[in-house]
Amino acid sequence: MIKIFDWAGKWAEYKAEAAALAEYETGRTLSWSQLNNLACYTAGWLKNEFGIGKGDRIAIFAENSLELSVLFAAAQKTGIVLVPLNFRLTSSEIDYLIGNCEPKAVMAEHKFADNLTSSLHYQQTTIKISIEDIALKNDAVLASDVVYTFKNEALEEDHPVFLIYTSGTTAFPKGSIYTHKMLFWNSVNTQLRLNLTADDRSINCAPSFHTGGWNVLLTPFLHHGAFTLLMRKFEPKEVLQALEDYKMTIWWAVPTMLKMMADETVFETVKLDKLRYFIVGGEAMPIPLIELWHKKGILIRQGYGLTEVGPNVTSLNHEDAIRKQGSIGKPNFYYEIRIVDENGNDVSEDKAGELLLKGPTVTPGYWNNEEATHDNIIDGWFHTGDLVKRDEEGFIYVVDRLKNMYISGAENVYPAEVEFQLRKHPSIDNVAIIGVPDEKWGESGMAFISLKAGEKLTAAEVTAFCTDKLAKYKIPKHIRFLDELPKNDAGKTDKKKLKSLTQPKASH
Repeated sequence: MIKIFDWAGKWAEYKAEAAALAEYETGRTLSWSQLNNLACYTAGWLKNEFGIGKGDRIAIFAENSLELSVLFAAAQKTGIVLVPLNFRLTSSEIDYLIGNCEPKAVMAEHKFADNLTSSLHYQQTTIKISIEDIALKNDAVLASDVVYTFKNEALEEDHPVFLIYTSGTTAFPKGSIYTHKMLFWNSVNTQLRLNLTADDRSINCAPSFHTGGWNVLLTPFLHHGAFTLLMRKFEPKEVLQALEDYKMTIWWAVPTMLKMMADETVFETVKLDKLRYFIVGGEAMPIPLIELWHKKGILIRQGYGLTEVGPNVTSLNHEDAIRKQGSIGKPNFYYEIRIVDENGNDVSEDKAGELLLKGPTVTPGYWNNEEATHDNIIDGWFHTGDLVKRDEEGFIYVVDRLKNMYISGAENVYPAEVEFQLRKHPSIDNVAIIGVPDEKWGESGMAFISLKAGEKLTAAEVTAFCTDKLAKYKIPKHIRFLDELPKNDAGKTDKKKLKSLTQPKASH
């Protein structure tokens, strides 16, 4: 189906002077008419100056800013594809991503230049634009009072608007294709379950390279005409004060963030009386932390999502936060689910099985990776790799992650990717990594390592080996050396047995 997607254009007609976005650090603010005007200017500038148009990828290395939202609004008008990449990665990791998505242009903040300049694929990219230069152009447009127009492209529903990379269950990340159709239906699902209106107000401080930074609340808010305050990164004290000062009505976080905020002294003084509730994802929130925020008058609404689907897949009503603690709730409006055993048969109530999802927010696949697409999407059902069960009332609980992924400070870490790098060390014979509880980050990595005969290695040397190959959050926090890794009956490393050995003996 061919459609015109132009949310900024519509809201510029309906509420031109109302505030759409603001930057916390600078105070820069855009009304809906200004956002639309900048999007029209940007669309024309990219087309006329660089020949960038429908289907062309733009790789982005930047923290949250007005410029990124303007680029999104321009993408809805033009069909360009935004590829927000993780600026925390090492040069070699970044080089792989740029080579995989083959962008026509790379846009980056100056402070991330060092990691880019050593990338061969970056050097081979002809068009390089700084985010700072875009900001200067935008400010000049706003100061000029010139009104720009752009003839919108009619786009297929399945045309990509984002490529969002997820850390791989194999050695390399995969680029999940996020389409205009997914964008629309995720917004509808979000609005129906969270009761969003144009009067809502929120903060977005999630990283720009996460689907959460775009699609938990920011794009649904842009669709529904609500206001978003952009913060470059999460700072617990500043977020608490901004929630109060800007009279925010709803906010999304992970439990680690809420614990850090509750530990701030300002927690006792801010009222937050305009907030309806917090949306919480990433991991189950402990009951004492839920109760602490309930005493503050803030209700907790937990949910579940993933890059390839949604991400707003399930929601637990805040009324059930204590009664159904640990549950991810029930599926949002336009989803079908199945819970199946290893043979693909539906399991009965209270039996664990893999969660399968179907709906208009399921990705059509992975960029330049047909094998991964066929492995994960079968007959229209997305195989999440998450082991779940459903109780007698239909509430869903995550039991385990079939793919062994763990979440450290809201960052997904896939052991296979880290294991792949560690096996390159000349002294390492075998390695297996599992997630273990971490008081600050929720989970962190524990590496079990066996060495080749006659070799010696310390935990510090393992860490040093990882430093220029892996982002900091992926590097195992705990390291254990074993003579041999335990095997199961199939001859594979037995991670269940390793979990019984998770009391750390060496760490960094």
